[in-house]
Amino acid sequence: MKSGKFGYGLGLALLIPTAGAHAQRSETVLYSFTGQADGSNPFSGLIEDKAGNFYGTTVEGGTAGVGAVYKLAPNGTETVLASLTAADGTYPEGGVIMDKKGNFYGTTSSGGASGFGTVYEVAPNGTVTVLHSFSGHPDGKGPGAGLIMDKKGKLYGTTVFGGATNEGAVFEIATDGTEKVRYSFNVTDGAFPAGGLTTDASGNFYGTTQQGGSTACGGAGCGEVFKLVTSSKPWTVTVLHAFTGADGVFPEDSLVIDPSGNLYGTTEADGAGGNGTVFKVTSAGVATVLWAFTGADGAQPYAGVIIDKKGNIFGTTMLGGANNYGTVYEVTATGKEKVLYSFNSDTNGTDGFEPYAGVIEDKSGNLYGTTYGGGADAAGAVFKINRN
Repeated sequence: MKSGKFGYGLGLALLIPTAGAHAQRSETVLYSFTGQADGSNPFSGLIEDKAGNFYGTTVEGGTAGVGAVYKLAPNGTETVLASLTAADGTYPEGGVIMDKKGNFYGTTSSGGASGFGTVYEVAPNGTVTVLHSFSGHPDGKGPGAGLIMDKKGKLYGTTVFGGATNEGAVFEIATDGTEKVRYSFNVTDGAFPAGGLTTDASGNFYGTTQQGGSTACGGAGCGEVFKLVTSSKPWTVTVLHAFTGADGVFPEDSLVIDPSGNLYGTTEADGAGGNGTVFKVTSAGVATVLWAFTGADGAQPYAGVIIDKKGNIFGTTMLGGANNYGTVYEVTATGKEKVLYSFNSDTNGTDGFEPYAGVIEDKSGNLYGTTYGGGADAAGAVFKINRN
């Protein structure tokens, strides 16, 4: 394998972690999926509208058993907006976004015309339209994350596989369903982008790849943070940071960007504690490990993070915590970690466990998210972490 770009010689600053606090906040299960027509096993997180309704997807369940798009009202009433079929696409691992007209857009990791996943639209009346079915080469294969939309209504996302070299791609979908491959990865500049995209004020995109970016991790690369410059023709990728192991490996999800252009995210594994990290990468590519998980405070942060106005970071770990079924955590702006909640605090796991997705925050600072498993019927749950 060719020698990869290694952060373009950019430095890595390590922040020595402060021992995590374990003050447990209260958790409320807003809805437990039954595993039937209402959906099963939510892999993605939530979005919220102005009325306080939540929307998301389940990777299984629905009438065909291959995933559903749902609405959860503030009173806890769940409505299935659409049950997906094999033709629509199956197993929607990514969540949905909503436009001003109330249409929803998302991806499925498989199914569709070629079995390699789709981009779909759900109208307010529940009608599902397949905007694009992926064929693998060269348009991409297996989109595992959600989408973002620009002011013109064009959709952008990533596929984990496919593209020109079968190492993943960045795609654009126009309002008429026309798809363009905007970039195909080739190991040296990253491979297998499992997370979605984040954009800056100039229209450039940022994301992560699970592998590539360097010759670390046995030559396959430990993953990277990339910048996709959209003003060039064709679009070009810059490796902002390539992970080495000490600072974490295998970033799985999207990034969040602050007003100064700093990027924040997680790595699923390694770091000083061996269980993944929360990191910051500046626009110049300087990387800082903000927190390295030890296991007791969480392990395997599969999801990305959110950041509040004070610079505090919130997210989930899939495993670890007091019961090894995952946590909701906060990393303060000063580098201290707090475990806000450890899942499976009761023996039946009715509070949920294994949160693959991250959280969103309301105006009062309460956090909302989903768990893949647990809940009253062991098919996953929507939860609230009360911070007041």
